[in-house]
Amino acid sequence: MTNEKMIRYICPTCHTPVVVAQPQELPTRPFCRAQCKWIDLYKWFNEEYRICEPLRADEDLRDQDVP
Repeated sequence: MTNEKMIRYICPTCHTPVVVAQPQELPTRPFCRAQCKWIDLYKWFNEEYRICEPLRADEDLRDQDVP
């Protein structure tokens, strides 16, 4: 397979570059391995990641064309 058709991305946990030919080759995508996937989940559970701004449903509805 040519090099230009390879899928390239960086693991969001450990920042390791990953190159695969097809997405099925790495079922833990966007992570490079299962350990990085679990580390990311732990950070969510431990509230290291959070949404900083409150979500305002009333403003979102005003921006949309509702019949």
